[in-house]
Amino acid sequence: MNREYHKWFSQNLKRDMELLVFGHAGRAVIFFPTRMARFYDYENWGIIASLNTQIENGELQIFCVDSIDGESFYNDEVFPSVRIDRHLQYEKYILEEVLSLIYQKNDGNYVATAGCSMGAYHAINLAMKYPWLFKKAVGISGRYDLTDNIGDFRDLLNGFHDDKVYFNMPAQYIANLNDDKLLSAVREMEIILAVGETDPFLSGNQHLSSLLWEKGIPNQFHTWESNAHRPHYWRKMAPMYI
Repeated sequence: MNREYHKWFSQNLKRDMELLVFGHAGRAVIFFPTRMARFYDYENWGIIASLNTQIENGELQIFCVDSIDGESFYNDEVFPSVRIDRHLQYEKYILEEVLSLIYQKNDGNYVATAGCSMGAYHAINLAMKYPWLFKKAVGISGRYDLTDNIGDFRDLLNGFHDDKVYFNMPAQYIANLNDDKLLSAVREMEIILAVGETDPFLSGNQHLSSLLWEKGIPNQFHTWESNAHRPHYWRKMAPMYI
């Protein structure tokens, strides 16, 4: 399997960023890490190995990006408005820098987003906001409104709310999408949501799927046994959905 390590100083984030590329051709996938995780964790957890056949056959090229969630949503040392601004800088890093690398490395015209847990939030949110850039979005065990208090999972913005927060919470803004051009682009994407039947995010996933259907946006919704919020399950899900 072709494996490449890349590191450069991000002008958007003003810090070094790292990522791993697996594969030589095929559908390019931006694979976002889980909560506070790193770009190498999917490899360490055997999730990349679970995709080996597709990668070796030139069907998939996986770009495992790094996370800065500890500087944005999980940074309790700064005001929530600073957290969302840092997230938006990360978004620009993905759109301007990571996509640029993908276009250099992959001569296809198919780019997808995917992620597990917090990575699912990033994958779905980015694809919903910029659907003309992506063909597919996969959210596994995801949480799509970070301002909700769900069991042990707290509101990551401590009650703060403004337009930047609103337009980065899919479970909030999708209900009010009315731009025909944007809706048309979203409807052309393949959207897959998968979550465990006892996962605390189950109801949020059901709600998001319903919101999408209400807007005429087709999506696949899959429920797994148990909470399915572990690498053991993600190793099974990744080859099926990514």
